[in-house]
Amino acid sequence: MDFSISPALEDLRTRIAAFVETHILPLESDPTAYDGHGNIAGAKLEPLREKARAEGLWCLQLPRPDGDFIGLAGMAVCYEEMNRSIFGPVVFNSAAPDDGNMMVLHRLGTPDQREKWLRPIAEGKVRSAFAMTEPSPGGGSDPSMIQTRATKQGDRYVLHGRKWFITGAEAASHFIVVARTSDDPRHGLSALMFHKDQPGWRIVRRIPIMGPEEHGGHCEIEFDGLEIPAEDMLLEEGRGMKVTQVRLGPARLTHCMRWLGLSKRCVEIATEYAERREGFGIRLADRESIQMMLGDLCMGIEIGRLLVMKAAWELDRGGFARKEVSMAKVHVANLLHKAADTAIQINGARGYSGDTVLEWIYRYARQARLVDGADEVHKMVLNRHLAEERRDFWRWTVS
Repeated sequence: MDFSISPALEDLRTRIAAFVETHILPLESDPTAYDGHGNIAGAKLEPLREKARAEGLWCLQLPRPDGDFIGLAGMAVCYEEMNRSIFGPVVFNSAAPDDGNMMVLHRLGTPDQREKWLRPIAEGKVRSAFAMTEPSPGGGSDPSMIQTRATKQGDRYVLHGRKWFITGAEAASHFIVVARTSDDPRHGLSALMFHKDQPGWRIVRRIPIMGPEEHGGHCEIEFDGLEIPAEDMLLEEGRGMKVTQVRLGPARLTHCMRWLGLSKRCVEIATEYAERREGFGIRLADRESIQMMLGDLCMGIEIGRLLVMKAAWELDRGGFARKEVSMAKVHVANLLHKAADTAIQINGARGYSGDTVLEWIYRYARQARLVDGADEVHKMVLNRHLAEERRDFWRWTVS
């Protein structure tokens, strides 16, 4: 088992780290760098995106024009470095939901669809959203409950229904929507693409949330006769579950990659403070209780990295990695919350204030255990595999 990375990937990681250190981290202490929802303001973002393009650090989740591709394992190395800053991923065009949408469009789209729907996102000209989750009694973690319906009329599909918590919807131009095209229990869902300017849909509201938001927020949207040409269906009719499987597995994993970066940042802030803060004649860093807290986080982060790398390896070699992704998702989501909480505790009132990004990360971290499948759903999936595979659940992959 070789855990080393190539010199080329190390060069890429080093350049990302230097970019984040020099150009992005300083903005976190600048109040004018934030928009009204706690993310980086557009006026600060666009010059950084241009610089990232110029330095060859742009959109690493897609193959380069020369065909070179770092794969998911390479992305794990780079994304972790990008998210040392809370603003990092969006600067490199590697933030959700664009990240997952680009990967699924690249993998499943026709050449014409990739030109029409993927290229503008990859170039940073537009943003995108993935519309699947619905209010009760519609589909949430269980896609089979989806009620938004797409009825075929001639060469078009007409949509009626409602979605909610659609990340990025307010800022998105390109959408992928999963809708019901039949009542077939296995092949009843389809994925279609539409542009924000097409009539027949609207944003009902931008849902207020506890934490900072991605650009475009988390919205409730309604379809009332949106017409989508059949040519804008991703894969064939009835293949919507295939689309969701292809998209959500890698997207869940890239969440974990980024969350590991934020977890490491929490440790960094806590360690720096513990090394200079004294109380009762001793540095915090010299107290055994603090050492145990930080040591426990270090172990948790390394376990998370191993889980992420194993899942990335499995996906890169063509597997589904369902077990591996679920384990990584549960572990790293909980790790991020623990890292932020521990770092705040070590920093005391300073950590609870706006003087560090810890309170930002803490508010953001609580959603990690919900997005792309709640902890309990992933644990249920793991138990399902255990029930089917028994002792083979832990089998080694033989080359």
